Amino acid sequence: MNKAILIGNVGRDPNVRYFEDGRAVAQVTLATTERGYTLQNGTVVPDRTEWHNLVFRNGMAQTVEKYVHKGDKLYVEGKIFTRSYDDQSGIKRYVTEIYVDEMEMLTPKSNQSASAAPQSVAPSAQPAAPAQQVAEPTDDLPF
Repeated sequence: MNKAILIGNVGRDPNVRYFEDGRAVAQVTLATTERGYTLQNGTVVPDRTEWHNLVFRNGMAQTVEKYVHKGDKLYVEGKIFTRSYDDQSGIKRYVTEIYVDEMEMLTPKSNQSASAAPQSVAPSAQPAAPAQQVAEPTDDLPF
């Protein structure tokens, strides 16, 4: 079984590309952090942050473009894929990505009601035209 489940903070605004046939792909970086701790002998183990490359397709890509911004907290489920490419110097490089199947936006939006619940997005969601969000996130960020 190939399944990844992540909760983390978006590292940068989505990079969205549209193709001539109408398909859309959004790429986002997500930071997940394991909190540090202190051992009984006094040794301090610091926080450890991992960065993940997320890929959203079609309707989910349009939803991400419209609603997801740097600093937002996301819950995602997807599959892990590794691809390779040759860089400008001809060196083979590898990139590991999470192709997202499900997403929940965990950052409450300031323009929603006080009982803002997480928003779940299905892969088949077809949002309206992209809009800009003006609210800044208030979560502590791992970066």
